[in-house]
Amino acid sequence: MFDNKKIFILGMARSGYEAAKYLSTRRNKVILNDGKEESFHNQEQVEELKKLGVEFVFGSHPDDLLDSSFDYLIKNPGVPIDHKYVVKAQELGIEVINEVEMSYRLLPEDVTLVGITGTNGKTTTTTLTYEILHEAMHERVHLAGNIGYPLCSFLEKLKKDDIIVMEVSCQQGENIKEFKPNIGLFTNISEAHIDFLKTFDHYKEVKSRMFYNQTKDDIAILNIENDQVMNQLKNIQSKTKYFSSKNEINGCYLKEDAIYYYEDKVIDIKDIKIPGIHNLENCMAAIMIAKEFDVDNKIIDKVLSEFKGVEHRLEYVDTVNDVRYYNDTEATNIKCTQIALASFIEPTTIILGGLERGQVFDDLAPYMKNVKNIIGIGECRHRVKAFGENLNIPTYVYEKLSDGFKKCVEVTSPGGIILLSPASASWDQYKECEIRGAEFKKHVSDLKKGSADE
Repeated sequence: MFDNKKIFILGMARSGYEAAKYLSTRRNKVILNDGKEESFHNQEQVEELKKLGVEFVFGSHPDDLLDSSFDYLIKNPGVPIDHKYVVKAQELGIEVINEVEMSYRLLPEDVTLVGITGTNGKTTTTTLTYEILHEAMHERVHLAGNIGYPLCSFLEKLKKDDIIVMEVSCQQGENIKEFKPNIGLFTNISEAHIDFLKTFDHYKEVKSRMFYNQTKDDIAILNIENDQVMNQLKNIQSKTKYFSSKNEINGCYLKEDAIYYYEDKVIDIKDIKIPGIHNLENCMAAIMIAKEFDVDNKIIDKVLSEFKGVEHRLEYVDTVNDVRYYNDTEATNIKCTQIALASFIEPTTIILGGLERGQVFDDLAPYMKNVKNIIGIGECRHRVKAFGENLNIPTYVYEKLSDGFKKCVEVTSPGGIILLSPASASWDQYKECEIRGAEFKKHVSDLKKGSADE
């Protein structure tokens, strides 16, 4: 299938590197094109691929580089769906796929693939699921996908009866055709990534493709309380199972301050450290998957009671002078910040803002009842100020997070929360939102050291 072919890889990053590395070992002619200059990329990886025979074109996208002699175009998930090479490949009849689809077609039939998607909660759910299954089955379990580990990097390591737990993003879903998990889980759908996928309808269809590909032998685990999920997947062929944060159902649900799996009590809510009803949904989702592998409650309890959250996603950072700090830099859309705000009842100072892309801060208004101060940062900080002043909440604006952090400390009283949950992408000032989160955590660390020295 991917032997002795001529293959064009569009975009390097992690998935482009791993795809090129794997394909170059199968007698393929591989050309990798990336619009960034060579100096931008990991030089060890570039040299490694060059030694394997991969040809590079960095710094531009020449019009004549892609022609009908190619068998496949493998697109990095972050490349726009209407990139000129994607359009040209379609015109030339060259199949456009991504590393996920390529790897799926090469997977052994005797492994079990767990695919997890959704607008919010997929990284936490994927991590929890992996931790539970790994605790139960050890080296048989592999973590893959959008969480940072390209699927093709595991192809040579897989053994019979191995389990792959994989996060699937909408960017990855855009160029899948045959990909389907044996067990698929859908956390929720809300409007997101419209700038990339153009319309909400297309976004929903892309998020659902892996379920559309499932057969009656596969399992789909769904959030029964999310109408968009239920409407989008009402006609799928797979066996459907459900979890609910609102009602007792045949599945996983909340009852008497505990999580139940059917009629079996699994864990008390008080033993779960990660805050918010959305995280209880993530825990229920992970439990549903774990039970498909007959994992014992003792193992589930151990993992859920020790899990402190995924870095940069409503991550508890520290407590300094009786103020708790939470890093939710991955909240790059309004919905994520709504979820974060709903997780706390304490007086809260929130840091909002970043890249200007028309986000509607007014949609946060119903969730602001515990917010006592707003700090606006970045490109859209003045719209944040207008939003806060309209709610009569003290609002202060700064271009840089460092200056805004100082104000947070000044205006937040003991017993309160300082929450970085920007509802905005970070690209106005940072290469990626994780750098923004790391800066916030360093400010907290420096503050704690300073307090200890006083």
